[in-house]
Amino acid sequence: MLSAAVAGGVFASPPPASILAAILSLHNAGASGVLLIVKNYTGDRLNFGLAAEQARNHGVATDMVIIADDCAFERPSKAGRRGLCGTIFIHKLAGALAEDGCSLEEIVETVTEALRGIGTLGVSLSPCSVPGCLPSFDLPPGAMELGLGIHGEPGIQRSKVSSADEVVKTMINHMTNPDSQSHLPIKSGDSVVVCVNNLGALSVLEMAVITRAAIICLESRGIEVSRVMCGSFMTSLEMAGVSLSLMRAEQKTLRLFDCKTSAPAWPNLGSTCVSKHKYITEPVATKTLPQEDTHTEGSLSPVMRRSLERICYTLLEKQKELNSLDRAAGDGDCGNTHAQAAKAIQEWLRGHSVPGCPGKLLSVLAGLVQEKMGGTSGALYSLFLTAAAGHLTGAESDAGSWAGAMHAGMIAVKRYGGADTGDRTMLDALCPAVDELTRLSAAPPAGHMAVLQAAAQRAATGAESTRSLAAKAGRASYIAAERVTLPDPGAVAIAVIFKAVLESLEGQQ
Repeated sequence: MLSAAVAGGVFASPPPASILAAILSLHNAGASGVLLIVKNYTGDRLNFGLAAEQARNHGVATDMVIIADDCAFERPSKAGRRGLCGTIFIHKLAGALAEDGCSLEEIVETVTEALRGIGTLGVSLSPCSVPGCLPSFDLPPGAMELGLGIHGEPGIQRSKVSSADEVVKTMINHMTNPDSQSHLPIKSGDSVVVCVNNLGALSVLEMAVITRAAIICLESRGIEVSRVMCGSFMTSLEMAGVSLSLMRAEQKTLRLFDCKTSAPAWPNLGSTCVSKHKYITEPVATKTLPQEDTHTEGSLSPVMRRSLERICYTLLEKQKELNSLDRAAGDGDCGNTHAQAAKAIQEWLRGHSVPGCPGKLLSVLAGLVQEKMGGTSGALYSLFLTAAAGHLTGAESDAGSWAGAMHAGMIAVKRYGGADTGDRTMLDALCPAVDELTRLSAAPPAGHMAVLQAAAQRAATGAESTRSLAAKAGRASYIAAERVTLPDPGAVAIAVIFKAVLESLEGQQ
């Protein structure tokens, strides 16, 4: 790609003497001409322009292309549009043309034409700081800046942080707005190359989410995504932001773009169109959820529906608390995973009748948490519910059957999860509560509520006891014991569920 690069100070143009030294070095190495690829900033234009004039005086064939791909300003000033990450497209095209043996004039003509189809827009959640200096601008928490440059300057518009899909949609709307003098003229039926550029501090996961959003947004407009680049190509120190660069992709442009290069930071992509392969198409849904029999509802159905509704409401209410507990010893998402399960169950309840057979209901719930909850928690709850479902085959299961089902579920969690009571897991709340429920078999109907109350209390006590237990299983077992001082979030979730069931049943008496 580039034969030479000349660096200045941080966010500053290099001096003409350094640029001239690079030009003369290439000339002395046998280059027949030198093309300077310059981003549109006053200092760059001046210093590179001066060096180009000096090089010509030395007899070196020198030309300069100014990159101005910024789509931020609807009415650019006299200085014109800034040069941003679209510059790397020109690096690649010019390098491929030079490798093909094209003349300096041919290269300038081709890349100048390509520039008309390149646009870039940036967005950030934070400023950056030149080493030893204060942040380049102030941005309050929860705000994002649209239309940034690459030298730490603020953008043109500030708004509240929203989802990646919404941010990308806003960016592409702005970039392609025909009312803007700096818009990128692309329309349905066009093909583009997409560059998702990390401005410095985003994670690989965040970059992947933004890339997916960009592909979906463009395809929804009928624009074919020919190639996609994702990575750190033109950063702004530690700025937590991203820029999107789009380049109209004609066959000639794609051929040059696809040429292999030994430049270490360039992603040598495949030469296959992204859109036609539907890399982001959702996987085909598998029918994992048993179909409930809506014609066999029993008298327990309303009771079970109200209990489920209460459990879901309570788990959503406790989401932040469970996340906070999990951050102390895990990855901080225990509340989120339980909330996902709760939302999935709520959605299911809105569109389905509750089966009269408790076993069928537990099987449906097992499928829901397996598919929607995810992670270790999803697997454990699904195991519990699947094992329990096999012990509730009648339409009107008695209290003893429910106790046996809960015990079977607990045993399955122990067997496959590899943990036991005292290991600082959900079992420290589940096991004592289930042990208490075994008394239902011998208790008279009038005493069932007392057993449930005792089971809920034992779950709560068991969850609280994990505060002083050493973790022997789960993520907390990898954390130093002195740092794990809060109750286990999984155990607390179990206690919350038992309490919700109890409150639901007490409210129905």
